[in-house]
This record gives sequence, structure tokens and C-alpha cells, in this order.
Amino acid sequence: MRIAIIGQSLFGQEVYSRLRKEGHQVVGVFTIPDKDGKADPLALEAEKDHVPVFKFPRWRLKGKALPEVVEQYKSLGAQLNVLPFCSQFIPMEVINAPEHGSIIYHPSLLPRHRGASAINWTLIHGDKKGGFTVFWADDGLDTGDILLQKECDVLPDDTVSSLYNRFLFPEGVNGMVEAVRLITEGKAPRIPQTEEGATYEGIQKKENAKINWDQPAEAIHNWIRGNDKVPGAWTEANGQMLTFFGSTLNDNGLVPEGDTLDIPGASQPGIITKVGLVLFGNDGKMLVVKNIQLEDGKMIPACHFFKSAESTTLELTEEELVTAETIRDAWQRILPNVAEIESSTDFFKSGAASVDVVRLIEEVKLQCNGLELENEDVYMATTFGDFIQMLIRKLRGEDGEEEQAIDYVGSKSCLLQKVIGYLLHKSHMVHMPRCIYIYIYIYINKFKKQMSTLAMSKYRDGHRYVLADLMEEHQEELATIEAIDSGAVYTLALKTHVGMSIQTFRYFAGWCDKIQGTTIPINQARPNRNLTFTKKEPVGVCGIVIPWNYPLMMLSWKTAACLAAGNTLVIKPAQVTPLTALKFAELTVKAGIPKGVVNVLPGSGSLVGQRLSDHPDVRKIGFTGSTEIGKHIMKSCALSNVKKVSLELGGKSPLIIFADCDLSKAIQMGMSSVFFNKGENCIAAGRLFLENSIHDQFVQKVVKEVKKLKIGDPLDRATNHGPQNHHAHLQKLIEYCQKGVKEGATLVYGGKQVSRPGFFFEPTIFTNVEDHMFVAQEESFGPIMIISRFPDGDIDGVLQRANATEFGLASGVFTQNINKALYVSDKLQAGTVFINTYNKTDVAAPFGGFKQSGFGKDLGEAALNEYLKIKTVTFEY
Repeated sequence: MRIAIIGQSLFGQEVYSRLRKEGHQVVGVFTIPDKDGKADPLALEAEKDHVPVFKFPRWRLKGKALPEVVEQYKSLGAQLNVLPFCSQFIPMEVINAPEHGSIIYHPSLLPRHRGASAINWTLIHGDKKGGFTVFWADDGLDTGDILLQKECDVLPDDTVSSLYNRFLFPEGVNGMVEAVRLITEGKAPRIPQTEEGATYEGIQKKENAKINWDQPAEAIHNWIRGNDKVPGAWTEANGQMLTFFGSTLNDNGLVPEGDTLDIPGASQPGIITKVGLVLFGNDGKMLVVKNIQLEDGKMIPACHFFKSAESTTLELTEEELVTAETIRDAWQRILPNVAEIESSTDFFKSGAASVDVVRLIEEVKLQCNGLELENEDVYMATTFGDFIQMLIRKLRGEDGEEEQAIDYVGSKSCLLQKVIGYLLHKSHMVHMPRCIYIYIYIYINKFKKQMSTLAMSKYRDGHRYVLADLMEEHQEELATIEAIDSGAVYTLALKTHVGMSIQTFRYFAGWCDKIQGTTIPINQARPNRNLTFTKKEPVGVCGIVIPWNYPLMMLSWKTAACLAAGNTLVIKPAQVTPLTALKFAELTVKAGIPKGVVNVLPGSGSLVGQRLSDHPDVRKIGFTGSTEIGKHIMKSCALSNVKKVSLELGGKSPLIIFADCDLSKAIQMGMSSVFFNKGENCIAAGRLFLENSIHDQFVQKVVKEVKKLKIGDPLDRATNHGPQNHHAHLQKLIEYCQKGVKEGATLVYGGKQVSRPGFFFEPTIFTNVEDHMFVAQEESFGPIMIISRFPDGDIDGVLQRANATEFGLASGVFTQNINKALYVSDKLQAGTVFINTYNKTDVAAPFGGFKQSGFGKDLGEAALNEYLKIKTVTFEY
């Protein structure tokens, strides 16, 4: 399709590039005139592609379209106008000219928040949902028919920037491309906007952004974050105008100590603390502001408001002076209208905009060995002299970071809103750190200097057992959090989820000073005076991606080995179960592990996990999860930097029960193999093969035992079976059983949701399952026992059926014939074989799968090799 792009900014540039990749012909780009000698990013990109670029200062005069402008536009013969972001008023003569009309991107869920400051007002109003709309342009203000909309959750501490960067920019680009695709295919809808719920608010300007203190803390917080970064919410205090940025709600009810700041109109004075400026609403509740911009334009951390400015000016080395001049050249390129960059040159007063902040950060990264700054680093050091001082301090590792502060919240805080409703009345109170423990923010190489074994010396010297001791000290609290977060029965969480985690850290702590290489004779080398030895070294920064079934235990299996090997790491817990990971991070601080060694970054796999897989400075990914995602991670790791990978993936573990077994034990272990941890168990027996002569008796007794299981509150010590982890998984189990019945398997027991509040699913038993059926081939990851018969004495036949899967995580066999047991264990294609037992893992025994169940090992000495690299050193003497 022949498309005209009308707009500007990085957003417009990205939409332009994506549409060209889709095969569309961009016949012209219409953008704004150069500002301070700098072209808009959209114009720069189009000019590189030799696409005609037009920079009209205006499209109309005195309300009428300029004929020469309209004529130039129409000469291109566009079939569709795409307006990704446009600050100019485009006349209807242009809007209606193409055969397909014009589509526009708007960053709100129309008809709500029509107008130019839609993102601001989404936050100011405290909307729980945000999103964007692609609509057909008309002569109203954002009133045209809707083509498509996409929504997202608005997080409690979102700002304009975070909401835009997290969702509105990336998904907005995708949305614009999708809209054009629908138009091309003739499938684009035109849905009239309703006036019900329609709102319009004007552009937010500095003079209108003054804070009204006579309102609740949440409303003040929304006002500040809704005006962050532009135009900035402000108040008068301490004899000047102060503008506030980086607001978060503080709902723990604890009033911190610090110096008071009188604010006219506020119900209480503000308090300058180590974590920022604490402010109060008229309801007595609190919020915390991270940064303050002074009247002269300088931005400072709020905690430094009453402190004198940094009095010590660094003397730069010759090498650092060279770096300073390199960065001066970068400033000059970004600010071409400034004749000479001097120490007093102010980045923003010289005409720089937000897009230039991005450019400067990229220049620093390129020129300073990958050092990644934050946007706020630029805002807090706006003059060239201050910027160089800040930059050199970071390069020297003298960031001036204060000790980590742990901000506790109770179990009814926003962090635990995901907890199953029926649990909220419980009196079990746990304390969770509100902060996300990540010293490196999202950018890994901020702590690149800490990647060496040297960074782990403190951990290895006297702290290696402290962490396990602290976990044991807090084991009841950890088990309670795990039960609330994952649905695990408390008693199981205490013994297995937490208990084995403690054992794992104790085990690997013992390996810290026993990692060693070897000496090797190299007889073929001449002259024969040579020495060759190997050294085992840390791989560097590791990304650990954790599933939701055993949140703390899976974290411990990987993290303990990773730390013992001397690495730094970023832990990404599952999006639905982040809580014990955050509590664990707090305990690492108390254990004295250096900052930057252990980092926890909650979030979605598609965002955070993908970032870790793609990042060139991450040298190892340890992942437990589905085979599908594991394949995607392998691909990303290969394309980014061929980083090391270990994967523990899906399973369909066979359990073969022969007639000569101890039947009572086989029944007990058979139930455990399926129903342990509600079936949310990677090595759960996905299919039981019963020798024909014991089939009916086994099924009869298992059904009898299953009926005795108590399903309910996981914090009740008498409960055997808690809720499934989350709603989507519950629905998957229901659909799984429906498929089994449809294909002809016999549903003996269960198969449906329990009739009570919560995500409870009945323990389920299927028999007469044939090899071709869906339930015989696919993992349920739930409490569903799949039973198949095999003829008496047909050992090789049942082995062939058991191995007829692409999975190979675990397996089991029950027989009292030792020869048969060893023969079957040799033939089973799985990383773990259990004989006359099941689920019996130990911290000293390697654990990992074959085939599409993954590769690499957790636990045991073998796990250390996943986080080490071997260097061979040869010298002649």
C-alpha cells in the first residue's frame, strides 16, 4: 500500500520503519521543521532511505488549508495516511484525500481522555486500566470511529514515562502496524465512539500543575506521577518553587524519622529521610518523593535536600581527561547550535529534549565500555561539568550509593493483592520488602566491575553459611508466604519448598573453597619442559528464570550453585509468584552479601526474561519452565552472544508398576507421584502403566484413598490439597479433562473445579487411556492421574510405550525383582529413574532431563559446572 506518514518522534520513526519492513511503500514523510539545527528522528530515518521528506511549519493559515501544501501532499498519491504521533493540525483536505482515509494513534482508551495530555490524565485520575486507540480521523477532537484498542494494567507507581515505555510505545507501534494490515486485508472495523464515559482534559502546563494539598495522599501521588516528567507537579516551600518527581505510595503506617520541611497548605510538614521526601495527604496517609527539582532547574535526590552540594571535585587522570573530551564531542554533536561546550553549558537550557537524553546515554555507552546511565543521571547533572564529575564517579565505581533500605509491608498491601480472596481474613501476618532488589536497575553492565571472583570474596569469606542460617530462622515466615503465593500446603512448603532450599544453600556453601582445576601432562610438546593446568572460573553475570510451582526451591537450586561458583546474578521469579524471591533478597542483604551480587527483578517473561536472554553482558541463563519457552530462550541466547544455557523443561514422566511390586507401597507412592504439590510438579508421573493383573485392584484402592484427601485452605495444617496456582492454570486443567473424556478415556474420579471460592481442582483419575490420546501424550501439570494397562510380562513392550515421548525428565519402576528393576532403569530414557520410590530428590544428586525435557543439571557437583568455565593454561620453562 502507498502510505504517507504524518508525524514525528522516535515513535513515528519506529512505525515508519516497521511499515516499510511489512512491504508497504512510504511515498512521503511529513514532519516538523528542524529544531535548533536538529532534524526529527523520523525525518532522519526517512532521509537515509531516500524517501521524500516535507517539513511544513504549518498546514493552514487563519483556519484554511494552504493550497501549496495540500497540492504537494496530493502529488504523492497516497492511499492511506498514518499519523503515529502528530503535534500539527492537519486540514481535512489532507485527512480525507486518500482512498482509505487517515488513521491516528491516541494513548488512551477512547472516548476517555480525549485531548493532548491523555497519558497524564490517565494517571492523575488514578485509572486502573490504560491503553491506546487507533482510530479513523475525523473533524472532531479524537472522536473518530475506533479501528482497534489495546489495554494494560496501570501499576500503582507508574509514571508517564514508565507507562509509555512499558506498553504504550512498544505495543502502540505493533498496534499501528496491525491496523494497517487490517486495512490492507479489508478487515478494518469502524466502531463509532460512544459519548458515555467520554472525558476531555486540556494540556497540562506548568502553571496548572501546582499541587493541591487538601486531598488524600493517593490523589496527591496520582497528581505528581501524572505530571512526571512534564510539566512537573510543584509546590512552594523553603522560599522557592520545588518540583517533585518519582512518587510512590507508602502505606505501611510507619512515620520515618528525618528533618522536617514546612509546606504551606499541607496537613503536615514533609520529612526528609534516607529514602526520600515523605509527604502527607489530608487523610494522614503518606507518599514518598524520590527527586526534587529546584527553582534554578537543578534536580537533586530528595534525601539530599538539606545537604550541601558535593564539595569535593574530582581531579581527573590523563585517561579520564581523554574520556571527558570524547564526551564533550558527543555533547557538541547533540547540541550543534552551541558554539562551544563549556563546563557551565546546561544540556536542557541549550535546547536538548527527551530524545536527546536517549542519544546521550547511547553515546556514553558507546564511548565508555558499555556503561549504561539512567535518564535521571542526565536530569541530575545538567551542566557539562557536573555531568563529567558524575560520569567519572560511576566509571570509578564511586556512585555514592547508600546502604539498601528495606521498606516493609504487611500481607494486605498492594504487593499481595493477588492472594486468593478467602485467605485475606487470616491472621498470619508476614513482612515483605516493598522494594524490588536490583542494584543494577534493568541494565546488567552497571555492575560489570563486580563480575569477578573478587566480588564474591566477601561472600565466600565467612558469609556462606549465614544465608542458610537466616533462611532457617525465617522458615515459618517463608513457608507462610509460599503457601499464600503459590497455594502450596503450609506443611509441605515448610518441609520441601523451604526445607530443601535451606539444605541446598548449606550444601553448595561447602563447595565454595573446593572448586579446583587439574594439572595435565602434555607429552607431545617439545621441549619437554612444560606445565599445563586448568582453572575453573565464574562465567560472569547469570540470569536465573524461575517457575511458579516451587518458587523458592527452584530459586535455591540454581542460585546456590551460581553463587558458590562466584557469579553475580539476576533472578526473575515467575510473574504470579514473586514474593519469596523478594523475601530471599532481603535475607541476602542481612547475610552481608555485597550489593549487586544478587538482584531480583519481578515481571513478565516476555519483557524481563526476554531482556535477560537478549542482553550481551549476561553470560548464562538457567531456566526452568515449558519446552516451548525453553526453545525460544535457546534461540535468543544464540542470537545475542551464544550465552551458556541450562534448561529444565516439560515432562511426561512414565511410572511402570509391575505385578510383583509391594502393592501398598506402589499405591502410596503412585498417589504421591501424581498428587504431590497439587500435581504442579515437574517430575510428576504423567502416565502410570499398570500390569494387567493388578490394574483393577490398584485403581479401586487409589480411588478410595483419593476420596480421603482434604481439599482446602493451605494454611490449615490438616489440608492435603491446596488451590492450583492461578486461574489460567485451573482453566487449562478443566479443558485437559474435557479432552480426555471426548477422546474416550474413562473418567473414574474428579475432573472438575471444586465448588467453593478459590482455584481448587479435584484430584482426578483417568483409566483406559490409549497411546494416541491427548492425555497420554501431553503434560497436565496438575493432579490428574493417567492410567494405562499393559499385558502381563510384556517388559519390552511397556518400555517402548514409556519411551515413546519427546520428554525425558524423570521415570519410575515398581518391582521386587532386582534384575527387572535394573534392566528397566537402563532402558528408560530419562534423566532420573526412581526404583520403588518416587519424588526422592536430594541436594547432592544431579537433577535434569533428556530429549526435549532439557539439558544441564541442578543440584550436586554437576550443577557447579553449569556456572563455571574452564581455562587451560600452558607455559614452558
